[in-house]
Amino acid sequence: MNVGSIMQRTVVTVRRETPLRDVARLLVEHSISGVPVVDDVEAVLGIVSEADFVIREGGTVPARARLFDRLFGGDGGPAAEELAKIHATTAGEAMTAPAITVAPDTALSEAARIMVRQAINRLPVVKAGRLVGIVSRADLVRAFVRTDEDLRTAIVEDVIRRAMWLDDRELGVEVIEGRVRITGTLEKRSDAVILERLVEQVPGVIAVVVDTAWRIDDADIRAPSLDLVSPR
Repeated sequence: MNVGSIMQRTVVTVRRETPLRDVARLLVEHSISGVPVVDDVEAVLGIVSEADFVIREGGTVPARARLFDRLFGGDGGPAAEELAKIHATTAGEAMTAPAITVAPDTALSEAARIMVRQAINRLPVVKAGRLVGIVSRADLVRAFVRTDEDLRTAIVEDVIRRAMWLDDRELGVEVIEGRVRITGTLEKRSDAVILERLVEQVPGVIAVVVDTAWRIDDADIRAPSLDLVSPR
């Protein structure tokens, strides 16, 4: 499953010139913790989050670093960036940029890794340079908390039919508390291996057992080697 299948397509956004007071109002009204800042063609410029408001209100830059930057102009490092946010009045001045984004075909597992690694709660989804959606940690959690029937549908539709182009009428798919057992007959032994690996990646799946027969055992089949003989 990828980000495009669970992303929120209606995204609350602001422009660079949007006053911070209006940004704060949007966060409260929509019960969200951050908004993308976009330009006229919906390209993502940055993100304004609750953390940016915390910096503005309280500041986290040590007093000595703030004094040094004020006296000597700083070097454009973290202290200078936070100073700019402390005095921000618009979304463009307060935003964190550049924004970390993902594509619609990004795997959910990769999106989760990015959020953890970057310590962020949301990822704008961008296609051809334009914002097409947003995915949050809550969206990922909901994707992993699924009923057995939802999991079975995802396995049959997304893995067996779409990814592997297999005839699901020859397979039995049983899901009990996230544990999957697949029976039936496959064309090749290698299909069983691939099927197991793909089903393991479905969010919400705890364990997989592929207990199928196969018509062709291709485990030991090797592509023929070509002996190239140089002309004399």
